[in-house]
Amino acid sequence: MGVSVALVITMLELVGLFTFATSGALLAIQKGFDAVGILVLAILTALGGGILRDLIIGDTPPAAFTDVMYLVVPVVAAAVTFFAHPLLQRWTFTVLIFDAAGLGLFCVTGTLKALRFDLGPLQAVLLGVMTAVGGGVLRDITARETPALVQADSSLYAIPAALGSAGVVGAYHAGLPLGIVGTAAAVFVFGLRVVAMVRHWRAPRAWTRRRPEVGR
Repeated sequence: MGVSVALVITMLELVGLFTFATSGALLAIQKGFDAVGILVLAILTALGGGILRDLIIGDTPPAAFTDVMYLVVPVVAAAVTFFAHPLLQRWTFTVLIFDAAGLGLFCVTGTLKALRFDLGPLQAVLLGVMTAVGGGVLRDITARETPALVQADSSLYAIPAALGSAGVVGAYHAGLPLGIVGTAAAVFVFGLRVVAMVRHWRAPRAWTRRRPEVGR
């Protein structure tokens, strides 16, 4: 994979860091956290999935500890959110919108990095999904919320990320331009997640057989 793909990964990750950090800061403000708590939740949300990804593939130290921009961007996002949050209405949905943007961006960057490290197609999809959902899971656990990933009544979350990652893997093996495909995949995942939230699309549950009523 060429230098241009590495540049795409970096640019998408920086945008993803900002959006995920914003979602973490918004949730912290919603929970009544102080400035330190807002900063911690923003950084944890932005960097958690990427750090886990880098540790799994052996890219150490993780990018968050070798490139200062990976720390600067979440700090800036937390500061902007701290002062600008009165302009943002409908807290819960705003958090979910920023989370959806981060989901789309990080599933792409996680998959691209997995492919750079010569992982197989299924492993690349799995790592892309883990990169996308890892920060959000850590954010929700820290804020004492049930992670959206495992909520019984949650709209589609991991499935859009998996579809986006699979699209990137397919484009890679087909020799398509990954910069264009990666951007399109991020937009697709974001759009699908937002539509799923609006229309309340949920993943199927385990089928259970209803017992016949007796005595009626």
